[in-house]
Amino acid sequence: MLHANRRGFVMGLMATASITAVKAQTPTQATTLSLPLLPAGAAQAIATDHDYWAAVRSLYTVTPKTVNLENGYWGIMADPVRSEYQAKTDMVNRENSYYARSQFDGDAGEARKLLAAAVGTAPGEIAFTRGATEALQLLIGGYNKLSPGDSVLFSDLDYDSMQYAMNWLKDRRGVNVVKFNIPEPATRDAVLQAYRDALANNPKTRLLLLTHVSHRTGLVMPVAEIAAMARARGVDVVLDAAHSWGQIDFKVADLGVDFVGFNLHKWIGAPVGLGFMYIAKGRLADIDRAMADEDWPADDIRSRVHSGTSNFAALLTLPRALALHAEIGPKAKELRLRYLRDYWVSRAREFRGVDILTPDQPGMAAGITSFRLAGRTTPDDYKALVAQLRDSYGVLTVRRTGVAKGPCIRVSPALYTTEADLDRLVSALKALTAA
Repeated sequence: MLHANRRGFVMGLMATASITAVKAQTPTQATTLSLPLLPAGAAQAIATDHDYWAAVRSLYTVTPKTVNLENGYWGIMADPVRSEYQAKTDMVNRENSYYARSQFDGDAGEARKLLAAAVGTAPGEIAFTRGATEALQLLIGGYNKLSPGDSVLFSDLDYDSMQYAMNWLKDRRGVNVVKFNIPEPATRDAVLQAYRDALANNPKTRLLLLTHVSHRTGLVMPVAEIAAMARARGVDVVLDAAHSWGQIDFKVADLGVDFVGFNLHKWIGAPVGLGFMYIAKGRLADIDRAMADEDWPADDIRSRVHSGTSNFAALLTLPRALALHAEIGPKAKELRLRYLRDYWVSRAREFRGVDILTPDQPGMAAGITSFRLAGRTTPDDYKALVAQLRDSYGVLTVRRTGVAKGPCIRVSPALYTTEADLDRLVSALKALTAA
């Protein structure tokens, strides 16, 4: 059943923190769902509360064909969000240009305000894009403080399309492009040292690409610390937050970064084709207008994006997705996803030949984690393993390549994932390592 103005919101950053559920105003006029109250208490109680997560799980219609542990591709819409999307699609199709030319700009502006409030920034610092890839390409390609002979840095764990954009800067800006590798095992100290060394060894660096949560391994980077060491050397950071916001609870100010690309169709659960860019106040002039855009003034961040005709219904559905995100609780989502990750990882570590690539260290993992199996070293080995897990064990995963030490299998649970789903993965790994 539905009722208005309710959400579960839980506080606390560490897994041992005390968390309290409270009621608050949702960021939309749409009604929200009657989820059970989360218990006050330790994080573990929040992450494992059966009734609460069963109620959340009931909001999703999921295929029975497989156990889907490949939710990093994009996050399916919960049923109330999907219903809103269908209704908005019907409305836009019916009203057509009359709506688009008379009302859409106002509705889009309201959605922008809601999004800004949710991520903790001002509306004038964000602009909608078709996803994080578009946002980051525009930030990297439009960054205009580079001169010939400068250097730009990125790592093996950064997203492929963003690596391409950084490589493109060699011809675009005449810079030196430097790639370095994140060490394994990826402890917090080792990761910080890798960035410290890369910056020290390349003193002409002016731009660093940094990924908050790696799409390859799930490694969570200590963004604020890395950004601070970059800033001390006069280096700007473009942050890829495609996989972080919605999987981890944070606000933009927590990052210490002036340029960020976000996704909304992964862990926020909005319709596919939505993302946004963030440019901090006072830094807009350092990013060129998109193809000399003249639709918006040069001092408006929206002049840094020119995507053409929008998917009107998708953007109009965003307030409903944000409301559900708030009602479930950003911190509750983070805790649940980390619990699901730890549930299967703790068991898989017991099997000989299973190499877990994301550490258990607090703050270094969220929901996503990748693994390797001994004796499997090539991309084709892991392509075959994906097929074997899917066809023989009914578990969907995905192969990730591009990691310096070799390909791997990525496991991405969702809020609808159950312990029984993960037991199937664990049973498959047990059988594969015993063979």
